Amino acid sequence: MGKEQHHKGWNQIKTNDSWALFKIMGEFVNGFERMSLIGPCVSIFGSARTKPEDKYYQLAVSIAKSIADAGYGVITGGGPGIMEAGNKGASLAGGTSVGLNIDLPFEQHDNPFIDSDKSLDFDYFFVRKVMFVKYSQGFVVMPGGFGTLDELFEAITLIQTNKIEKFPIILVGTSFWSGLIDWIKNTMLTEGNISPDDLDLIHLVDTENEVVEIIDAFYKGRSLSPNF
Repeated sequence: MGKEQHHKGWNQIKTNDSWALFKIMGEFVNGFERMSLIGPCVSIFGSARTKPEDKYYQLAVSIAKSIADAGYGVITGGGPGIMEAGNKGASLAGGTSVGLNIDLPFEQHDNPFIDSDKSLDFDYFFVRKVMFVKYSQGFVVMPGGFGTLDELFEAITLIQTNKIEKFPIILVGTSFWSGLIDWIKNTMLTEGNISPDDLDLIHLVDTENEVVEIIDAFYKGRSLSPNF
């Protein structure tokens, strides 16, 4: 392939990238317009692979019900597993049930417990993540995989760097998360890569009552509003 053909291919890529901006902007505009109408919510994260008979699925249902009973809506990634459990709990309690769906080659499909007018579809992970962070009054993080860790550490980083206002980040499942917390304390903190105050961002619990108590205590005397 000659230099002219190389340049032609490169220019085509640049043109395609420019047009993609309109699609990205459209996802942001649609997300902002629809999410801004929903009101205070708490996001529940966790594995798409968790089955209904699993103890963490059942716990996520109970947590979501308690969150809805406390007056908050529930946001999930809209798919199966823990996401489905979160939407199911909110729906059973008669609360707001939001799903931020994304098209993936495996695992992901809309679960049936999302409010029909509160199901949003995304092509871009980064746009979807902005919606979670902007419109959540707290993160409840159940056992999960890489995607769950991605959401967890993005939120911690944004709060740590003062890019967003602080909100509760609650890890559910001591037996699952304690190894990670120990590593953060014994390795990251010991090496000086984080400060002791950064650990104050994270709560580790095992029950739905603890989750709601932490959220209610945090917002006592505070206003509920988008985070940026």
